[in-house]
Amino acid sequence: MRHFLTLTDLSSAEFKQLLQRAIELKRMQKAGEIYEPLKNRVLAMVFEKSSTRTRVSFETGMVQFGGHALFLSPRDTQLGRGEPIEDSARVLSSMADCIMVRTFEHSKIELFAQYSSVPVINGLTDDVHPCQLLADMQAYIESRGDIAGKTVTWVGDGNNMCHSYMHAAKLLDFKLNITCPENYTPAQSFIDETSSHIEIIHDPVAACTGSDLIVTDVWASMGQEEEQLSREKDFAPYQVNAGLMQVANPDALFMHCLPAHRGEEVTADVIDGEHSVVWDEAENRLHAQKALLEFLLVE
Repeated sequence: MRHFLTLTDLSSAEFKQLLQRAIELKRMQKAGEIYEPLKNRVLAMVFEKSSTRTRVSFETGMVQFGGHALFLSPRDTQLGRGEPIEDSARVLSSMADCIMVRTFEHSKIELFAQYSSVPVINGLTDDVHPCQLLADMQAYIESRGDIAGKTVTWVGDGNNMCHSYMHAAKLLDFKLNITCPENYTPAQSFIDETSSHIEIIHDPVAACTGSDLIVTDVWASMGQEEEQLSREKDFAPYQVNAGLMQVANPDALFMHCLPAHRGEEVTADVIDGEHSVVWDEAENRLHAQKALLEFLLVE
């Protein structure tokens, strides 16, 4: 039995294999091919943090695979009323075939996985967002081919998305420039883990120069809304706009995990422009997660 709590739960070969399988499953779905390897299987989805793309992609993926997904919000479970994580994990895993958890502290999902008798998938924690990286890397490969040896620039907060990009850089062997204000660098443990493939450059223009892919995220993530005004001031020089895209390579791509705040971390002309693949990236959550479900559940 395997869990998927961070990208590092995969080997480099497995990561690449998953991406190729996601591309194949996308082709099959577009061609109208019926493929139901998870007939009568159930995915329980535990949401402590709300989501659009995570819920719709997993739910749709299970339906297309012939299975079923259960949506469980804090209002729908005893977790929201203080039941120990260990107890919920034992009970849910005795009935469902796989569990996706979207929560705050990463330690919660680690504890959940420890007591689960079925695979647990990380739908997002405060530390990492590995499912999004499957979709992002699939989008890059579809548009530009192999990402090995390329230069990617992360612009903005050293948050959970940034941490997962750091893991991806090491696993897929690309160079990751991280450009952020001094007080918003990634967690030191992630820097130590991926130091061979990352560089922190506080000047956004220098960091984006010659890049093949530029990625950003909202300045204030869920739970940081009270910091919105201070973050707007701190991150103002780190807006991804036409000027920043201009110093990247001419065929550079732009990505954003969404939802985006146009006019804040990215301008409308960039997210809606010729470099942007955000809609392919968003759709790929469906196909990449289907590949992940197949990997975890189909022998």
